[in-house]
Amino acid sequence: MGIAAALVSTLTWPPLLYFWPLIAFGQFLNFRVYQLLGESGTYYGVRFGKNIPWVTEFPFGYIRDPQYVGSILSLLACLWCVPFRYILLWTLGYVVMIQVESKEDPTTRAKPPS
Repeated sequence: MGIAAALVSTLTWPPLLYFWPLIAFGQFLNFRVYQLLGESGTYYGVRFGKNIPWVTEFPFGYIRDPQYVGSILSLLACLWCVPFRYILLWTLGYVVMIQVESKEDPTTRAKPPS
């Protein structure tokens, strides 16, 4: 992924002003999801029989699909150096995954507290 991005990028310094808040908040969301869910929760551990606790702390309950949102924000931050078509295709991939996962069998997801 890094090599592919380097092949199509045109790095200039300093990045445009929108870069810093988008990358910071996007990566914060990704970090927070990983912090709350751990490795098993972040990487679909529930589908491999792992018990993943239901989480209601920020960003869960405030932002739908916070890890995808964080990734999309981080991608948008890279518009200053990566051509739009690549960012668009990658973002569309995340949007498709959000749709696919929203239609999955509920038994393959973490269980809310009773």
